[in-house]
Amino acid sequence: MPEYLKDKVIVITGAGSGFGKLIAEKTAAAGAHVVGVDVNADNVNAVVEGIRTAGGSALAQVADVTDMEQVTAAATAAAQQFGAIDVLVNNAGVMPLAYFADHARAWQKWHAAIDINIKGVVNGISAVYDQMIAQGRGQVVNISSIYGNAGIEGSGVYSATKAAVTTISDSLRIEAKGKIKVTTVKPTGITGTNLASWIVNDTAIMGLVGQRAASYGEHVTALMNDDLPAELTDVDSIKYWLIKPDDLADAVVHVIDQPWGISLSDVTVRASGEDYLY
Repeated sequence: MPEYLKDKVIVITGAGSGFGKLIAEKTAAAGAHVVGVDVNADNVNAVVEGIRTAGGSALAQVADVTDMEQVTAAATAAAQQFGAIDVLVNNAGVMPLAYFADHARAWQKWHAAIDINIKGVVNGISAVYDQMIAQGRGQVVNISSIYGNAGIEGSGVYSATKAAVTTISDSLRIEAKGKIKVTTVKPTGITGTNLASWIVNDTAIMGLVGQRAASYGEHVTALMNDDLPAELTDVDSIKYWLIKPDDLADAVVHVIDQPWGISLSDVTVRASGEDYLY
């Protein structure tokens, strides 16, 4: 059972859906005060209403993470409502996979990814930094990706944004030693999120599977046909093939559910039998 989540004030960007929604629900269920931030008012209000109905404590804030003033206003509201901000989860992000040859149809999504994935993280940190430093402790959890581990064909811009998230995380950890814990979480491929809606060229994902392209193709086909072998879908199997949103959300909850003196700084969440290389 969680030991260190009760009464922590946790601000989560992109809380209206996907990972953010799950993280919000799981931390609230463990006794945290959750501030859900999302650009979609209906989504984030629904998440917060669900948490409150279940007996949890939550506040909805509508904000575009690319807008510094909106993010600052959300952080100010969180501190006013709950008295502090203990944790920021920079979760909002998009994944516009595309080759550079696709630039004519990809550039707008690339530019949006730079704004959301990089500027959104910088804005979030800036909005909570002074308050965390003043109270003498805090934690920033940044969601990066294995795509940020290397230059990968079909993912030049997206990989660059996630590499930037890792660099920003490391720089903050070094600067804020002893006052702000910093965790970089890198998920691999995950089903059941809306990230895929941003992909420009579906074949671009193949750059991350390399010599495992054949087995990856077979597994994707089986997944689409609801025909994956049981050992590939069993989380207790060494051949578990693809992590689910719950798996990632549980990992994020775990890195927050630590005493202030313990910092899990770099976490990659993988399926042990996956086809991804990095």
